[in-house]
Amino acid sequence: MPRATLEITGIAPDAIPYADLLAAQQPVILKGVARDWPLVRAGLEGAEAAMAYLSTFDVGRQVAGFTGDPEIRGRFGYDAEVRGLNFVPEHTALAPFFERVRAHLDDPDAPSLYVGSTDLDIYLPGLRATNDLVLNDPMFAANPPLVSIWLGNRTTAAAHYDMSNNIACCMVGRRRFTLFPPDQVANLYPGPLEPTPGGQVVTMVDLADPDFDCYPRARDALAAAQVAVLEPGDILFYPAMWWHQVDALEGFNAMINYWWNTSPAFMDTPQNTLLHALLSLRDRPDPEKQAWRALFDYYVFGPPTLAGEHLPEHARGPLGPLDEMGARRLRARLLQRLNR
Repeated sequence: MPRATLEITGIAPDAIPYADLLAAQQPVILKGVARDWPLVRAGLEGAEAAMAYLSTFDVGRQVAGFTGDPEIRGRFGYDAEVRGLNFVPEHTALAPFFERVRAHLDDPDAPSLYVGSTDLDIYLPGLRATNDLVLNDPMFAANPPLVSIWLGNRTTAAAHYDMSNNIACCMVGRRRFTLFPPDQVANLYPGPLEPTPGGQVVTMVDLADPDFDCYPRARDALAAAQVAVLEPGDILFYPAMWWHQVDALEGFNAMINYWWNTSPAFMDTPQNTLLHALLSLRDRPDPEKQAWRALFDYYVFGPPTLAGEHLPEHARGPLGPLDEMGARRLRARLLQRLNR
């Protein structure tokens, strides 16, 4: 069985050690930090009270919703032939979405209903006034987080990674996170780059019923995994690039999460680099690939000053510290090469 994620109790909401969490680069549960939020208290009264409370902030904008047949058992992913997805995406207002959840609260064969990554400030303005983390670390001044809400019934977001650090706040219902360090990517058998259930590649392994004949390395992934079970009011920190499966365990569930990076906003996404590497590097002869690995270690994965420190400052160009103007020049140079 995967080991349990570290839990810390007694942390005051205004004393969350954000910098220490980031430095440790390990998942950790902070028990009860959000237990006094009004949304948590409403959820403890029941699903109806939680939906009624959320509805007071609804301005009627349509959100992105997913609906899956009961046969998928809440696990959003690929269809049986991996030619498409096993659910139907749609745009819906929250009010009819809540009505569908209500209609199936006690239904063991309910359809799978899910609204993911919905910007709180746009779709439920005012909710954060009394349901918000105390973001008192200086890093957040330069890197404001994206704050989103996730709603649905008993659903599973198959294991995937995010490019941002994450704090997941369990609001309504219990949630279970199964977490894997980044080095387990090969053991998780990622699915196609396109299409993806939610914009990010997900594992092909059904962690609830793994097929070890098809995916034998999944045993190693599970041996390296840890599990975090969150009660309403608990928050979970985990670093960027950790793989995580998220299981919502009740008839109605709500979670608020905070995504943030400490890298400057002018930096490009490494996902673009990965796609270009598939185009330019992957299928070259192995000796060439090993030579390029050495170059990447020197220019990219080693100390950021290494490649330019022996050059006069005026000659370093992109080998020196990168700022917004330098990023623009480098991006223009790259676009010119891609478009030739």
